[in-house]
Amino acid sequence: MKLHFTKMHGLGNDFVVIDATRGAVDLTPARVTAIADRHFGVGCDQLLVVEPATQPGVDFRYRIFNADGGEVEQCGNGARCFVRFVHDHALTDKREIRVETRAGIIAPRLRDDGLVTVDMGVPVLKPADVPFVSESDAVVQPLQVGADTVAITAVSMGNPHAVQVVADVDAAPVVAQGALIERHARFPARVNAGFMQVVDDHHIRLRVFERGAGETLACGTGACAAVVAGILRGLLESPVRVDTRGGALEIAWAGEGAPVLMTGPAMTVFEGEMELA
Repeated sequence: MKLHFTKMHGLGNDFVVIDATRGAVDLTPARVTAIADRHFGVGCDQLLVVEPATQPGVDFRYRIFNADGGEVEQCGNGARCFVRFVHDHALTDKREIRVETRAGIIAPRLRDDGLVTVDMGVPVLKPADVPFVSESDAVVQPLQVGADTVAITAVSMGNPHAVQVVADVDAAPVVAQGALIERHARFPARVNAGFMQVVDDHHIRLRVFERGAGETLACGTGACAAVVAGILRGLLESPVRVDTRGGALEIAWAGEGAPVLMTGPAMTVFEGEMELA
């Protein structure tokens, strides 16, 4: 099976994008992991599939697979790459599109300056809907992680996030602690672990250990979740610059009941073909 693909990235969070608008592509978990392998495949954090819409009033369907082969609900950096892909490949002439995901409808818009703004929808804060096992609706909750107890805020941006505030994001135990948080029993669907350093009330630094991918250079939904958590905790005011290891995003949120707006770049790296067993 010969597969044509486009390699893209959003702040170093890298993707293999596949056009399945003209015919279905058989992507088993084994094939996804083969494509994502950085030594024997193309290499990526996530694989993105562009499909025809399945409901009225929507332009496309957007599917996301993590490097471990599992399909997930949402990917913010991928959403920016998605709108650039369909525009650059003449699948649409619209600058703003409506896209269905497993988490609901999102609306990415390609701006004249080349950046992409995505309406990421209203964040989910009720623990049971994140999902997060808790008897309290408190914004800040204790979480036992190994021998340590950390204070987290659980937020869903279509996918679950556990955000904690750290003094120095460079010194934070992102890999060791992130792996434990990802599979914590109180997050039945697993979770993305965010480590946020507050620089000032309009600026944070962030690292994210992503569910099914490990630490990535940037996480769009993680940036959204971190800003929501920071605003709810009284540490931040919108808009917020989020510095990741791959670059900067701008996140705006007007408060509960309002959607989160994410703005950042989306870049094409190369096109190619891969032979799949």
